[in-house]
Amino acid sequence: MWRSAFLHMNRALYGAARPLIFRSSAQTAHERVLRLLRWADGRRAVQQVLGAAHGLAFDAQPVTVGGVTLSSPLILAAGFVKGDGFASESDALAAVQSGRNIIPGWRSVPRLVGAVEFGSYTRWPRLGNPGVVVWRDVPTRSTQNRVGLRNPGAAAAAEFLLTHADELPPEYGINIAVSPGVDDPAQQRAEVTQALAAFVERGVSPAWYALNLSCPNTEDDPHGHQTANQARDLCGAAVDALGDVPLWVKISPGLGAAQYQGLMAAFDAVGVRAVIATNTLGQAAPDGSGQMAGVGGGRLHTHALETARTLVEVKAAHGYNVDVIGCGGVQDAATLRAFTDLGVPAVQYWSTLIYRGPLAAALILHDMARTTYSTRNTARTT
Repeated sequence: MWRSAFLHMNRALYGAARPLIFRSSAQTAHERVLRLLRWADGRRAVQQVLGAAHGLAFDAQPVTVGGVTLSSPLILAAGFVKGDGFASESDALAAVQSGRNIIPGWRSVPRLVGAVEFGSYTRWPRLGNPGVVVWRDVPTRSTQNRVGLRNPGAAAAAEFLLTHADELPPEYGINIAVSPGVDDPAQQRAEVTQALAAFVERGVSPAWYALNLSCPNTEDDPHGHQTANQARDLCGAAVDALGDVPLWVKISPGLGAAQYQGLMAAFDAVGVRAVIATNTLGQAAPDGSGQMAGVGGGRLHTHALETARTLVEVKAAHGYNVDVIGCGGVQDAATLRAFTDLGVPAVQYWSTLIYRGPLAAALILHDMARTTYSTRNTARTT
């Protein structure tokens, strides 16, 4: 009763606020949100309000996936809570030492929404791409970005999280990406293991790590990291570096069936616990630059769903011990059910925050529960 009333109020308030938010460009709104999160992270009274809102909005729906037990099947995907970009590791570490919040949202976002995947983080800091790098496509409820893996680098991110170790959320993951522009397999392997070691050696203990083999908003070719042999090499090294902590892997949509089969075989062989289907879809940026930008939300949904379907079928056919996690265009009960009907136990989301507000995950789960109840009740009376 209270949960339904609270979510109904949230739905109405964000429905009224969204036209005002959308008067600004997606880039401007994104920058304002980051400033707001940085402010909120430093105010304990705000954290208490966010925690209370989470308790009202979310009903515990435990799910075990990829070696992790979560309180909800919806996880905020990497890319939202990732941190500032820096020109050098020394600059990033100096910012941490000065007390600067280099990962805005690290405290506030999980307090409100629950499970979050931080990152992506590369071995070295990246400033990302300059200028306008975030866009909306309102008719399709999609987003597009070419942020370019802006992040403070693994060492500074790990140092920052260590500084706040006592306040880290109970359910979070850390996403590590292969550095764009690194073509030598030995260097790729070294940078991935060094990035992981930055967290492991500092005692930062997420529930899972994710390896991002697919970033379409850099000038790198993500498909090159997704051959079976290279995936086996990178993922095997990562699994060895992590010990008992589960490794998930995020891959692209639009690969061939044989490539997905090879990837699943490689993941199973080295002990990857879950595959996330999928990252964003690389398409031309809407600014006419001819550069690639990652599409998420509505325009990604069918591509991600077909990838998940293929992976689930490969898993079943070969008995692989690799769970499939959905990611792409989950914005309501119908799009969530499209994944769960495949046997996908959990999904990640991002773009729906833009269109349904910060409690989008709670609204989706509530709508899903209502439609499930209605369907069952109808079945009993017919």
